[in-house]
Parts: sequence; C-alpha cells; structure tokens
Amino acid sequence: MKNDPSSESGSDLGGFFAFILLRLWLALRAIFTGIEKFSGQKSSEVAIVVDGEPNSYGLTSSDSDKVYGLQFYKGIPEALGDKLKDEPLLPGFAMGIFDVLLGPVLIISGLTLLLGIATRISLFVQGLLYCFLTVGLILLKQDGGIAWLAIHVLLVVVALMSVKNNRFQLFAKKL
Repeated sequence: MKNDPSSESGSDLGGFFAFILLRLWLALRAIFTGIEKFSGQKSSEVAIVVDGEPNSYGLTSSDSDKVYGLQFYKGIPEALGDKLKDEPLLPGFAMGIFDVLLGPVLIISGLTLLLGIATRISLFVQGLLYCFLTVGLILLKQDGGIAWLAIHVLLVVVALMSVKNNRFQLFAKKL
C-alpha cells in the first residue's frame, strides 16, 4: 500500500524493534561472555557439624563457590589453549595477545554496542572476534563450535545490514 504511513522510510517500527533486539542480544552475549572470562572457583573447608556441635573427628566438607576477579582471568580456556599451542599455523605470540585481549574486547564491544556508541564499529569488532575464534576451532576440528560461531557472524551481518533502523545511539556518524 503506497499510502500506508508505516511503510515510509523512518517509520518502520518492526525494523527498529528487530534491530534493537538483535543489538541487545549481541551486546549482552559479548558482555557476559567477557565477564565469565574473569570467573573462578574459591574452595573452602567447612567443619562437619553434628547435633549443633563440630564433630569430634575433625572431619570437614569441601565447599566451592563461583567468584569473579582479575586473578581468575583466562581468555582462552586452558584445555583449548594447550591444544592450540601445538598448532603450527598459530604463532605463540599471537596466542598470548589474543588470550589477554579477548575478555576485555568482548566487554568493551558489548558495552559500546549496548549504549549505541560507534555501533557499526562495535558490530564489526565482534564479527572479527567470532571469525578469529572460528580459525582456532577449525584447527582443532570442533565443527559444532564452528557452526555456533557461524550463527554469531550471521547475526552480526544482519545487524550491520539493518543498522539503518538504529535510532538510539550516541555519537552517530555515517560511515
């Protein structure tokens, strides 16, 4: 319908809502994936209590809690990192840099995407990250992980193609 005002450029609420949902999902995915790179386990020994009193044998129970901190940071999980170190196509120095930068770049790109700061650049950075992660999984023959990352790249591509529907952003600039 040519006279339908909702079909005019700039009033496509469906496209706007679709982009906002996609932007929100990609941003939250990046932020929380990055934060999880700083998680670890803190173990503690607790005395076993019988009838309100510590047991007479000194028996303890081990308890473990999930905690977050800089000391727990690991960009690439140890098991994957060990396998990737043996790959001749990946230089060791690049692995070290990627390991250090992965978590912070995920958090920063997620926050900038969430806030609408340099949206296109944030999306592009996330797409590049997923491409780099794909290379590692290809070398390790992790086909299931490759498929998941392909879906992420496709979501980034869709977001980049529909960024014209972005109405909530800071420092908007056409590239």
